[in-house]
Amino acid sequence: MTVLEMKDVSKSFLGVKALHKVRFDLKKGEVHALVGENGAGKSTLMKIIAGIHQPDEGEILLHGKPVALSSPTVSQRHGIAIIHQELNLVPGMSVAENIFLGREPKKRGVFSDFKFMVSETRKLLERFELILDPKATVGKLSIGEQQIVEIAKAMSMNAEVLIMDEPTAVLEERESRKLFELIQQFKSKGVSIVYISHRLNELKGFCDRLTVLRDGHYVNTLPMDGLSERDIANMMVGRELSDLYPARRRQPGEEILRVEQLTLKSHFQDVSFSVRRGEIVGFAGLIGAGRTELARTVFGDWQPERGQIYWKGRKADFRDPLSAVSAGIALATEDRKQSGLFLEMSVTNNISVTTPRKISKWNFVRRHAENRLVAEFIGKLNVKVKKPSRPVKHLSGGNQQKVVLAKWMAAESELFILDEPTRGIDVGAKREIYERIAELAEEGKGIIVISSELPELLGLCDRIIVMHHGKITGELDHAAANEQNVMALATGL
Repeated sequence: MTVLEMKDVSKSFLGVKALHKVRFDLKKGEVHALVGENGAGKSTLMKIIAGIHQPDEGEILLHGKPVALSSPTVSQRHGIAIIHQELNLVPGMSVAENIFLGREPKKRGVFSDFKFMVSETRKLLERFELILDPKATVGKLSIGEQQIVEIAKAMSMNAEVLIMDEPTAVLEERESRKLFELIQQFKSKGVSIVYISHRLNELKGFCDRLTVLRDGHYVNTLPMDGLSERDIANMMVGRELSDLYPARRRQPGEEILRVEQLTLKSHFQDVSFSVRRGEIVGFAGLIGAGRTELARTVFGDWQPERGQIYWKGRKADFRDPLSAVSAGIALATEDRKQSGLFLEMSVTNNISVTTPRKISKWNFVRRHAENRLVAEFIGKLNVKVKKPSRPVKHLSGGNQQKVVLAKWMAAESELFILDEPTRGIDVGAKREIYERIAELAEEGKGIIVISSELPELLGLCDRIIVMHHGKITGELDHAAANEQNVMALATGL
């Protein structure tokens, strides 16, 4: 039985066509994957279902009857819930208050019943087998934990149609598996799920059908059985996509970074490792393993309690990020929108911000020099932007990540610390990012890649260092590394 149907839906923003006569249908109790490159129109289509956007043309039917989903509230009344790719939480409120925001149960008809909200939240989290305090302030949680709150919020609505937009983008392998188990529970109870993801390898396990969008147009809807990741990727990009990871053509050179017994007790202890020029070193581990905190400490953002950092063979004392940047170290953070980019500023400003000496004279910016430098790196990284003067917030996730790389390349950095470098970007953009990373290594740069995607680490890295509860539990070279070995070390087995 068809629960939801969209017929010839079109939508434009400021004259730009985001969707052009797109069709989509969802059956009762199925998981329907929706895929496409960034900018294909997936999120726009789902926001129309969720009542956030209104279609310019087309028709939406629920149980065969036309409906007007004029607002998110109306959509929720029709049994539709959405987990957004971008977190939609109030940082200063508790987990329980966020889950029941706008739907607070009342005590004596006046006061919010906080005790009841905490109790119901605890039940939801137990179903997901997650240890999270319902009274905890959301702003103090990690990104992965905040995503869990979003999932629990949607779970609390008892939705008939559940839209999941990149729900595993910030989850580790263990949390993702629990989510998939929960999806199977929803499916068995007749809940219909639209599942948007760039992680093509995870779709085969639980999705029934797949619809592909490309450049705002409908491409095809097919049963998931019999489709390979390569088949899906080719439909998404409209061309044959060769191997995702670049071939290794490099030989590591001299040591550029060495860390000895670095300790910040609340996050990691006695961590020692090294990185050589031309080498890509991966860091694997579950949420809370201490990888991001270690990266921030090497970058001078946090100060260690003990231990030593050696940069190019000499003791280094990076008291702040500026001193690390001046030495030649770059950090692309795990959340590019919060700490990697100036979203309201132009692409030009975001790329040139690390190179004031190259583009200025006597404290005045030389616009010609700035434009030339920016054009060079837009070309090198194939950043898709019509005008560099356009705010970077309008770019797709993949192109935003290219801008992050571009600013550090423009600064002539020698060590690139890349924390979740392909989070939330499509397969085509991923391949381009991987090629740029490989090229940087071939140029003799040192690369550290922190990633929650094991295939990414296995396909890209020369060595993988595994952390568990703030300690290094093992190191595997490319030949010896596989998912089983890495996960055993990441879980402390």
